[in-house]
Amino acid sequence: MIKKNTFKTGIPISVSLEQTLEAEYIEPQSVNNKKRLLTISALAVIIAICISFVARLLVSLIDLFTNISFHGIFSFEHSSPATNTLGIYVIIIPVIGGIIVGLMALYGSKAIRGHGIPEAMEQILTNQSKIKPAITYLKPLSSAIAIGTGGPFGAEGPIIATGGALGSTIGQLLQISPTERKILLAAGATAGMSAIFGSPVAAIFLAIELLLFEFSPRSIIPVALACITGAAGHHYLFGTTPVFAINKILETPSNEALAAYSIIGIVIGVLSVAITKIVYFLEDLFEKLPVHWMWWPAMGGIAVGVIGFFGPRTLGVGYENITAILSGTLPIKIILSLCFLKFVSWAIALGSGTSGGTLAPLLTIGGATGALLSYTVLYFFPHCGVTITLGALIGMSAMFAGASRALLTSIIFAIETTSQSNALLPLLASCTASYFISFALMENTIMTEKIARRGIKTPHSFEPDILEKINVEQVISDSGLLLNENNSIAEIRTWLHKQHHNSNYYIVITDNNEFKGILSSSNLFNARNEPGHTVGSIIRQKNISIGMNDSLRSAVQIMAIENIDVLPVLSSENNIVGVLSYKDVLRAYKHNLSDHKKSGASISLKRRGLKVLVQGKRLVNLIRNEEK
Repeated sequence: MIKKNTFKTGIPISVSLEQTLEAEYIEPQSVNNKKRLLTISALAVIIAICISFVARLLVSLIDLFTNISFHGIFSFEHSSPATNTLGIYVIIIPVIGGIIVGLMALYGSKAIRGHGIPEAMEQILTNQSKIKPAITYLKPLSSAIAIGTGGPFGAEGPIIATGGALGSTIGQLLQISPTERKILLAAGATAGMSAIFGSPVAAIFLAIELLLFEFSPRSIIPVALACITGAAGHHYLFGTTPVFAINKILETPSNEALAAYSIIGIVIGVLSVAITKIVYFLEDLFEKLPVHWMWWPAMGGIAVGVIGFFGPRTLGVGYENITAILSGTLPIKIILSLCFLKFVSWAIALGSGTSGGTLAPLLTIGGATGALLSYTVLYFFPHCGVTITLGALIGMSAMFAGASRALLTSIIFAIETTSQSNALLPLLASCTASYFISFALMENTIMTEKIARRGIKTPHSFEPDILEKINVEQVISDSGLLLNENNSIAEIRTWLHKQHHNSNYYIVITDNNEFKGILSSSNLFNARNEPGHTVGSIIRQKNISIGMNDSLRSAVQIMAIENIDVLPVLSSENNIVGVLSYKDVLRAYKHNLSDHKKSGASISLKRRGLKVLVQGKRLVNLIRNEEK
């Protein structure tokens, strides 16, 4: 405690905070600017409208290139490459597509390579969400060519990358902050997913789990509006039928069936880890080839073409394959080919660095695996209640949950794209099991491994900010150093020297204990020492303060922006009621951080005179006989 000190002038040099008056505290300021939120939300809706039509254009381009490549006709009507009659010449088609994509990457932008989401994550984490505007048109065009010439990919990755690029481009054109640009990027990306699949809720969870790395009103409101708009675009441009329609209502599974689905989730979790490692192992092999990377997609196209010759269903997007698997009527031979051949084709093509998505292949492989495991369970336990359709559904969802660790996205996506709400419980069980296995066995995911190798750490947990939960009132004390504005510079210097008091900043008050400003030690000791010059005349930093009800996070933000390490705590009457220093903040943070590290029982079973013994399955309480 620093006591009151006076000189001949009778002006106090310093004042104890205990001598200040108590008054009403100022209300905490809102972190989010509501007007700004409305602006960003409006921009997100506009981006979502645009990306909905881009999604329709992407699908049309895929159909066009598919018809030209495999059927020799110029048509935007949907067709499958599996029905081609090219024979062995089908091998050439993916190679041609790979050459075109390689040239586009070489002379356009190398960023079109890959499946979209990792690239978007990288820009968010390292480049203030700045994506090259050229990706807006190069990514959908290159993906349409790659998929239209037989690439075993989905349209969701490219449209997510395209939507993210559009949101980022608009964010770079406008005067907005990097955080707001990140929100527009996520809004565009998830609106694209919602427009393709008609799954707005799953798209919102995708933003939270893989793109935003936060959950707050400033981010979730624009993203939610964008996803709703994207879903409306899907209904308008693609129809209202579920993307993976199941022609029957799935019944709620029994407990025996639920246990079987959980075990299937565990098996698929192990497979998701293996698949991820194999994909990046193949990518490493391509990196070692003594050939320019431009030719890699063409080399991957050879494998796609050869596999497509023996298994035509592996070519192209193959959404119809997912629907067929979910029907539960496909022969086991075809399911086996989709499970194994689709994986090999997709893994090689993705490792080669061509342009395409991962979601549809993972859903196909997972659905086929789930169906095969369900057949196996029924073989040994024919009356357990497991069905092929539900087994396939949890298989495709658990595969995505394990490979990407987007748990909630995987569950909600399966429900939204099939309209089967009765599948919620088995989906929750299987996806959680797969997620747990993935978390235990794999450090990074199929989405983060690539950027992790570049030294970029991806957040994997979202916890409340410790400093946001603590108010200034809980931390400050009524002791501290306050300087009077009317003291001369010479008096203050002499007094501080005698007291051996060192500080980077000092808080200056008036005779009425009202806050005057903050004075840095450099200004104090470098100022010209002329007669009549007071401390108040050299104050440069004014109106920097914090209220008792404000959070420590707000205080830290002010300290960082103003580059100071102390803050005056003011009442509503502008009186000093305390001083907050960075040491106070660190002390509070350390104290609350211990809640995550210390362990111990809050209730003890040990009591004086009481013993608890275990005899078989029965607890017997024996009172100690003090006389004995």
